[in-house]
Amino acid sequence: MPTPAAPPSVTGLLLAAGAGRRMGMPKALVVTDGVPWVRRAADVLLAGGCAEVVVVLGAAAQEARDALAGVGPGVDVVVCPTWAEGMGESLRTGLAALRGRSAHAALVHLVDLPDVGPAVVRRMLAAADGPASLARAAYDGVPGHPVLLGSDHFAGVAELAAGDAGAREYLRGHPPTIVECGDLAGGRDVDAPPRS
Repeated sequence: MPTPAAPPSVTGLLLAAGAGRRMGMPKALVVTDGVPWVRRAADVLLAGGCAEVVVVLGAAAQEARDALAGVGPGVDVVVCPTWAEGMGESLRTGLAALRGRSAHAALVHLVDLPDVGPAVVRRMLAAADGPASLARAAYDGVPGHPVLLGSDHFAGVAELAAGDAGAREYLRGHPPTIVECGDLAGGRDVDAPPRS
């Protein structure tokens, strides 16, 4: 009887570099229930089954790095020096950091989606079938994050990532599999501070 193939290794890629101008502070540092969003999002990716997590920081990088202290093994931090030019720069920096790692795919997640939990990550990871994987979470039919990028797509995404569009242009030309997650979360980014 043949041995079943090992599941693809997927690295969580958390984009948390922005200044959060509408929020009034970097979203990575927003705290809900005593936990900074950057730490919560990294924990969600690990709890959902990512083999490791790479966190891309920019604005208030040292404070955000401090907020990740004690999150445990499997979390690496990279700083995007051009973070102010938009999410595309952070995505490019993160994808560059994945070179030489064993991951077959990256699950790209955003720090400002506090209602997206491990169940969404698990559902997205179930769509991973190797380097050609390309899938996107949707919430009641509206495409959102996380986005699963197989390593075959890294170079193409990095080439087209610009401004705040991230992988949008690449996904227009390479339609991803849509993974409905509206039963698990709202998937909307948060641009206003939470009420205390």
